[in-house]
Amino acid sequence: MKFEFTGKPLLAALTSAAVLAGCASSAIVPQPRAPHAPPPQQQQQPVRSSTGSVTVPIGQPVRSELPAPRGTLDPGFRRPPAGLSDRINGLWRAFPGKTGIAIQRIDGEWEFSERGGDLFPQQSVSKLWVTMAVLDAVDQGRLRLDQMVRIGPDDLAVFHQPLAARVLAEGSVTMSVRDLIETAITHSDNLANDSLLRTVGGPDAVRRFIANKGLGSIRFGPGERLLQSGTAGLTWQQSYSRGRNFQAARAALPDATRKAAMDNYLANPVDGASPSAIASALTRLARGTLLSPESTEYLLGVMSRTKSGPRRLKGGLPPGWQFLHKTGTGQDYKGMTAGYNDIGIATAPDGTRYAIVVMLGNTTSPIPARMSLMQAVSGAVAEFHGR
Repeated sequence: MKFEFTGKPLLAALTSAAVLAGCASSAIVPQPRAPHAPPPQQQQQPVRSSTGSVTVPIGQPVRSELPAPRGTLDPGFRRPPAGLSDRINGLWRAFPGKTGIAIQRIDGEWEFSERGGDLFPQQSVSKLWVTMAVLDAVDQGRLRLDQMVRIGPDDLAVFHQPLAARVLAEGSVTMSVRDLIETAITHSDNLANDSLLRTVGGPDAVRRFIANKGLGSIRFGPGERLLQSGTAGLTWQQSYSRGRNFQAARAALPDATRKAAMDNYLANPVDGASPSAIASALTRLARGTLLSPESTEYLLGVMSRTKSGPRRLKGGLPPGWQFLHKTGTGQDYKGMTAGYNDIGIATAPDGTRYAIVVMLGNTTSPIPARMSLMQAVSGAVAEFHGR
């Protein structure tokens, strides 16, 4: 394992905190240092690594954009609390399957990870990038939150899409971009997300947003229908969007076809992202450097209302902590799940914020064990906070 000092600007954190006051975020206010005392110097320290642990820093070493903070800071500002990285390493080593973990102090200067640079299937975590691309278009005046979008039977997606029942019952549904964002993020509705994706300009528009913002190792796939059919070994047909037609077609495939498709997906996920890149993106979102102040506040508010995964990372935080997040869960094949994730921003009672990312690339562990791992990770962050 390895950790680095990110050198992110404290002023950006303070500015973001002021903007996001409604989202229970805050930063640390430094005390003045005597004029003769030089500012503390950046340094890097190695942390014990284990065989097989691959950790990649967030891009290249980051140059400080502002002078280093001066005065008395809490001990956890520049480096992880003693023992936290070892605790996370132990949890990571003990859990079967390909696991990635990244933790970053948003109002600080450190990040560490396990397999932080590897690509993991995102699944519904990628809905976050769709919404960000939409809000960026709103910031640029190309879309409006009150813009109406029509959704018809030919737009239906696959798997979790509660909105589909309304479309089928009413023939079509018209919803605002704002309502589609709420539905896509808080309920992880695939139809709402694909409708936003179509409205913003398709997968290429989201990829341009990721590239233009320099988010690093984050891929965006072809959309829910093509992603899921490709993972299963199917060629998409719109009839798969009705009832359980997709599951029936998938079950009729030869086992060799399903296995080859799943193996190919896991080896090179078209929607893959690295835990460190996601943690960095969450930090930048919280600091207000990805979207306008209004869009930042709005998105963090939406993420605070996420309904899915209450027993994943959120379940490990003690009373008084707040958590804004997005989950993602992939298809199962013979007891193995291709992607079981939770990513989010945890805020301590004193306002200190942490980006926490846990991604299970492939695991056969039962769901309670997966949730227990995630709770242990977030619980460790809370336990060691302030040490």
